[in-house]
Amino acid sequence: MSEREPIGVIGTGYVGLVTAAGFAELGADVWCIDIDADKIERLKQGRIPIWEPGLEELVASNRDRMHFSTDIQDALEHARLLFVAVGTPPTYSGDADLSAVFSVVDAMPASDRHALVMKSTVPCGTGNHIKRRFRETGKQGFSYVSCPEFLKEGSAVADFLKPDRVVVGDDGDWAGQAVVDLYAPLDAPLVRTDIRSAEMIKLASNAFLATKISFINEIANVCDEVGADVVEVSRGMGLDARIGPKFLQAGIGFGGSCFPKDVTALKQLAGNSGYHFQLLNSVIEVNELQKRRVMQKLQKHLGSLVGKRIALLGLAFKPNTDDMREASSLVLSARLLADGASIAGYDPVAEDEARKLISGIEFAASAQEALTGADAAVLVTEWPEFAQLDLAEVAAAMRGRLVVDGRNYLDPAAVRAAGLLYEGIGRPGPNGRDQ
Repeated sequence: MSEREPIGVIGTGYVGLVTAAGFAELGADVWCIDIDADKIERLKQGRIPIWEPGLEELVASNRDRMHFSTDIQDALEHARLLFVAVGTPPTYSGDADLSAVFSVVDAMPASDRHALVMKSTVPCGTGNHIKRRFRETGKQGFSYVSCPEFLKEGSAVADFLKPDRVVVGDDGDWAGQAVVDLYAPLDAPLVRTDIRSAEMIKLASNAFLATKISFINEIANVCDEVGADVVEVSRGMGLDARIGPKFLQAGIGFGGSCFPKDVTALKQLAGNSGYHFQLLNSVIEVNELQKRRVMQKLQKHLGSLVGKRIALLGLAFKPNTDDMREASSLVLSARLLADGASIAGYDPVAEDEARKLISGIEFAASAQEALTGADAAVLVTEWPEFAQLDLAEVAAAMRGRLVVDGRNYLDPAAVRAAGLLYEGIGRPGPNGRDQ
C-alpha cells in the first residue's frame, strides 16, 4: 500500500475512533488524542471503550499505525490535518453545546501548515465562527474544512469503508484538496462545496430520515384505528423508487446520539435565524408520543399496571450497539415504574451502559430469565436473538400472554400459534381490526 499522509484525530468516541481506524486501514499513521487519560490508556492496551461490530478487529490489525495520546502537540507535530470528533451535546435550550469544539480551536497554535477538519456535527455557520476566532487570535493561517460524518452505529466500520458519499466543505485551499485525497481510495461519490452547505447537508440528512420515521409511525397509528397492516403498507410504499424502503419501519420511535439531537439542533438553528420550522416540531412531537403507544397497549390488555411484571427485551436504542443515548427503554422503564409495575430488562450487550442510566429494575442475564413470571413482554430493541426465541418456552415461562412487539420484528402468526397474544405497532389482529 502506498504511503498516506499522517493525520490527527481529536476525540476517540464513536466517530473519532472509527475514523482513525478507517484511515489507518487505508495506510495512514493516525495520532489519536483525547483528554480522558483512562480511555487513552485502555486504547493503548487494545481495549475498545465502545461496542461496535468490527471495530476492535480493525484497531487491532492497525496497531502499528495508530498512536494514542492525551497531548495534542503529538498530533500537531506529526500531522497537518487534525480531524475534530468531540461531542456536541444539546444544551437545555436545544442548541448544540460547542464548548468542546472551541476548546480544540483555542488549543491550536498560530500556524499556516495545519487545518482543522470538522467531523463533529455542528450548526450551520460554525465554520465561519471558528475562522473568525482564528483571525481574532492571530491564527488566520490555520485552515478549516467541514467534513461531516455519516456513520451509523452498528455498521460504522462498513459505512466508513464503503460510504454513500463524502462531503467536503472548504475555501478551495490546500486543506480541502488534502481531505479529498485522503478519501480518494474509497472511490465514493464526492460532494465538494462551501463550508455552510456541507454543515447543512449533515443536519438536513438526519432531519429527513427522522421525518420519514415519524411519518410511518403516524401511518401505523392510523392503521391501528382502521385495521390495516403497516408492514404491508410500508412494503407497498417502499417499492416506489421515489420513496424507497429504508427508514419506513414503524415502531416506538427513534433514539440514539444523532437523530434527536440533530433534529432539535436544526429546529433551533432555524428559529434562531427567524424561521419557524413547523414540520420538525411535529417530527419531534410524534417521536415522543410514539413511546406512549406501548403504555396504551399494555393498559388495554392488563388494566392497571400496579404490581404487574413487565419484561423489556432490548435496552440499547438499536441493535448492534451498547449506546443508551435517547433509548426508548429509558422512557418506557420510567413510565412503567411510575405506574407501579416491576420491570425485568435484558440486553445482549448494553447492560453495563443501561445500569448507569436506569435504576429500580431487575437486570436479567437472559431473555428467558426476564420473561419468567412476566405478565407482558415488550420487544424494545430488535436484536437478532429475539427472533430465535422458542415461543413455546416463552409462553410456558410467562405468567401472562401479552407480547407487545415495539419494532414489528416478530412473526405475529408464530407468536399467536404459541398461545400468546400479539400486539404490534400498526398491525391488526388475524381477523382485521379486532383482536
